[in-house]
Amino acid sequence: MTDPGSTARARSGASARRRPRRAPAASDAATAEDLLQATALGDEEAFALLYDRMAPRVFGVCLKVLRSPAQAEEVAQEVLVELWRTAARFDPSRGSAKAWAATVAHRRAVDRVRSSQAGADRERRAAASTRETDYDQVAEAAALSLERHEVRRCLATLTELQRQSIVMAYYGALTYRQVAELLQAALPTVKARIRDGLARLRDCMEGNR
Repeated sequence: MTDPGSTARARSGASARRRPRRAPAASDAATAEDLLQATALGDEEAFALLYDRMAPRVFGVCLKVLRSPAQAEEVAQEVLVELWRTAARFDPSRGSAKAWAATVAHRRAVDRVRSSQAGADRERRAAASTRETDYDQVAEAAALSLERHEVRRCLATLTELQRQSIVMAYYGALTYRQVAELLQAALPTVKARIRDGLARLRDCMEGNR
């Protein structure tokens, strides 16, 4: 038997809320509950009628949560497929078919929001963990290969402005721009201070080896 869920997804690119109306049929008088029960038995005609009735409501619930028509249409299609596949789980004693469909739609839409937020959080964490510092690699090499007391001694040979800039960028892990803002100096000036200071620092370190 053809899976109406697949059929729903491939319906000529039309969204759930724009699906053409069907010609009247005898089963059009059936309630949504009747159509769900027939759908649970594999009745594709019943699902087609159910689709027509539920699509606008499902889309509306999704749009209210997602605030994006494109995402709402996508999630609405997923919901309608889920209704087909899980129709047997519907229990009329616990509420109407419309309420059940709205619950499924709301849950799916909330899941999409949470998934999107989780993805954005992962991207932000990844960006933070891979952020490259904006100072010369020689400073990073010095942190790994030189003893702290040697670094301090060589720092004492620098000018005050060079030392301030390097300490902020190196020990404070600040970018050139942040150092410039803290020192209230022009960015090119700060870059020059750090570059010249690191060159002197490197020469001092290498001279002690």
